[in-house]
Amino acid sequence: MELKLDNITKNYGTAATLSEVSFTLNPGVYGLLGANGAGKTTLFRIICGLMKPTQGAVKYNNRDISTQAESFRTILGFLPQDFSYYPDFTVLKFMLYISSLKGLNHKTAKKRCLKLLKQVGLDDVKGKRIRKYSGGMKQRLGIAQAMINDPEILILDEPTAGLDPKERVKFRKLISSFASKKIVILSTHIVADVEYIADEILILKEGRLVDRGSVPALLKEIQHQVWECLISEGEVTEMEEKFLVSNRRHVENDILLRIVSDKKPKEDARQVDPALEDLYLFYFQEGDNIE
Repeated sequence: MELKLDNITKNYGTAATLSEVSFTLNPGVYGLLGANGAGKTTLFRIICGLMKPTQGAVKYNNRDISTQAESFRTILGFLPQDFSYYPDFTVLKFMLYISSLKGLNHKTAKKRCLKLLKQVGLDDVKGKRIRKYSGGMKQRLGIAQAMINDPEILILDEPTAGLDPKERVKFRKLISSFASKKIVILSTHIVADVEYIADEILILKEGRLVDRGSVPALLKEIQHQVWECLISEGEVTEMEEKFLVSNRRHVENDILLRIVSDKKPKEDARQVDPALEDLYLFYFQEGDNIE
């Protein structure tokens, strides 16, 4: 199983949203990171065949998806950032409706729907109308509908939006359980969610793929560049103007700053292990609208 993007470019007038994006994916979980406007959603729509690239091709098992559009849709699952649903449908009715669109027969569909609703923790409320669901419950429904056809390729655009920390832990477990023998690509503004479950991270900046690799491999790029130091309240503004601060918190009467810098920011600063969020801020520190 192989998904290959070959020189994908998407232009709107004279502006390029994506520029020569190329990568090959095999079964595993991939996290797509980028600031607002980096082109993540456009890239997902092109992979799903909902939008044509200006240049380049998306290939599944060495065949352009444009030549196998119908069969490609049968092995694809997609949760868009703005997940649409019918508010007066019950959850089970909605899932059965999606199943019919995917071409599943009724007997297979019902069995599959009930299993998925149990997996995402919605089995007890399957007869409830969707409009009465919380935001987190709707997101879990979105994940379930994306899995209805047991897809080989699963695309999730901001799947953790609206989920509280407990639900995000459940989501990570769900993705891990779904990911066997599938290509899963997800974007999220909660960096920790991909740090925990992604086999590889793809970093998209200003429409270009600027880096990719496992979390440990990528973090080597800022090894020995992450520091923590205690400062007074009066020093905060000056330090934030001089350095890239990834976190700050109160410690008794002082402020503990976490800083990404190739130079020691303060004499008593101590070096700490980098995290993916530090790397994210390192890439998108200048002029980017960080999510």
